Amino acid sequence: MIRTYAIGDIHGQIDLLRAAHARIEADRARTGDAEAPIVHVGDLVDRGPDSRGVVELLLKGQLAGKPWIVLKGNHDRMFTYYLEGRRDPVLRADLEYLNPRIGGAETLLSYGASSDATPIEAAAAVPAGHRVFLQDLPSHHLRGEVLFVHAGIAPGVPLEDQTENTMAWIRAPFLEFTGPHPWLVVHGHTHRPEAEHCGNRVNIDSSAAYGGPLTAVVIEGRDVWVLGPDGRIPLKPQAD
Repeated sequence: MIRTYAIGDIHGQIDLLRAAHARIEADRARTGDAEAPIVHVGDLVDRGPDSRGVVELLLKGQLAGKPWIVLKGNHDRMFTYYLEGRRDPVLRADLEYLNPRIGGAETLLSYGASSDATPIEAAAAVPAGHRVFLQDLPSHHLRGEVLFVHAGIAPGVPLEDQTENTMAWIRAPFLEFTGPHPWLVVHGHTHRPEAEHCGNRVNIDSSAAYGGPLTAVVIEGRDVWVLGPDGRIPLKPQAD
């Protein structure tokens, strides 16, 4: 039996992230498992109040040897592209990083830059270690029967042929696919009121960016539980 923990889209909500880690630590205490990794499925930044704090917490945790895996979300990509003076090639043509719908201004403010800082001004405010950390985040993590990814995968495409663009941004082709994947796919990116199990995939983006909770789950084999204040709550596949 392979056990893995996972946390959904954080979006600068550092207090929710600390609380999610605390629920995982409580489950670790119950199981005696100090080694199972925690996979954070990306979107560390934007919209919430403390993107810098989130990045710092996760970076320091990894440097301290915690079993934390952090994936790259589309918002993490957009942020690093902006610091380089570029736009994410997948971002809609009618949007840009500082558009209120994206939430980039809140990220810049968390780093002490102005909400309309130019890329040069913003880059000067972001520590080099943060930039390298975000740029080097992996696009996916495969563990046992479970594939962790930010947005999803192109159905029917071998894992080695999946692209970062797809895994950070895909929606409809993945969300509408009801057939089996080679793995149970655990993802975020498409916000819902709560975590949902769709049989072939599990969406753990529970709208923390919009005032919702930050979901933490534990997965054993292909069985999934949401971690609540009082322990595990089974997350079962939805009925058709």
